[in-house]
Amino acid sequence: MDIATLQAIVDRGEDGQHQFKSDVSNINALAAEIVAFSNSVGGIILIGINDDGSFTGLNREDMGRLNQLVSNAASQSVRPPVNPQTENIATPNGLVMAVQIPQGISKPYMDNNGLIWVKSGADKRKVTAREEIQRMYQSAGLLHGDEIPAKGLTVNDLDKDYFAGFLQKHFNTDVNTLDVPLPTLLENMNLMRDGTLNVAGALLFTRNPSFYLPTFVLKAIAFPGNTIDVNTYLDSQDMSGKLLDVFQQTLSFVMRNLHHVQAGQNVNSLGELEIPRVVFEELITNALIHRDYFVSATIRLFIFKDRIEIISPGHLPNNLTITKIKLGNSNIRNPILVSFASRILPYRGLGSGIVRALSAYPDIEFVDDRENNLFKAIIKRPPFPALP
Repeated sequence: MDIATLQAIVDRGEDGQHQFKSDVSNINALAAEIVAFSNSVGGIILIGINDDGSFTGLNREDMGRLNQLVSNAASQSVRPPVNPQTENIATPNGLVMAVQIPQGISKPYMDNNGLIWVKSGADKRKVTAREEIQRMYQSAGLLHGDEIPAKGLTVNDLDKDYFAGFLQKHFNTDVNTLDVPLPTLLENMNLMRDGTLNVAGALLFTRNPSFYLPTFVLKAIAFPGNTIDVNTYLDSQDMSGKLLDVFQQTLSFVMRNLHHVQAGQNVNSLGELEIPRVVFEELITNALIHRDYFVSATIRLFIFKDRIEIISPGHLPNNLTITKIKLGNSNIRNPILVSFASRILPYRGLGSGIVRALSAYPDIEFVDDRENNLFKAIIKRPPFPALP
């Protein structure tokens, strides 16, 4: 880093990726800062800069002490250890050490006290909320939302006829002739553990999962205009039941609220949908399979005069971006649901759903809202001709 770059950072002040320290002597305080950057998007600690942007005036002996302190903090007081890079920058007002901390790939990182820190603006905060900690384990691939226990749901809540039909259709297996008890089979299929169904098992095969998992449903509303109006709407429905039921109810809701256009057909024809059906098959399936089940929120579907919005809890996981998903890249957030999805929903995997939807109807915008932890698909509706 040259002096001009350093001065530009100092002139802008501290932010979520730059922290100023006049000096550092407390290894635990330094470790907490390193943890916070590692659990967030990474950043730089500038040692030798006061809060007001003035230079402390560190010397060569200070650099030797600080390099050793940084090394000890990163290797001994951060779990798992990290590898920050240091750079000593000579300025007319003394030396400054830039400690570059990359975004961690083994989140969550903790200090010696087992505390998890993340950046919050220019400061840091301690993570205590269970859902946030779970999402961090999820991003590291250590825990998945679809495998957590669905408390209160056991084999007695299973829709046994539906489950038997699933086994017969897809595995040519009669549930009544199995050599293992039903609970053992469910555990072998990664749908149950210790007598309790997990979220995937509950959503896929129980009669009424929404009774125990009330936020894992889909709420749909059609409005007459282009904004949300709490007093006026055209249609509204809460979709509940098994995942297949939610998918079918949602697709039916959209179909009955879409326009049909003549498209050159005769008067006896139903006409063509203003937006191809496959677009909603893919995007609704995507929302149900890939939403973040650590977030206690519903999927929302809003139909406006000029657009349709599908809003899923949870932003894109890990290093996925809008550009990448448009190219067919994917990251499996709920592996158990994905393993069953192709047998229950119109799901083909391999990241092809977004690509297929865009191919059928390119006028779709995607929003990865990390601040509000949601992902939004916005399908623009074509202008509908006014009646004479």
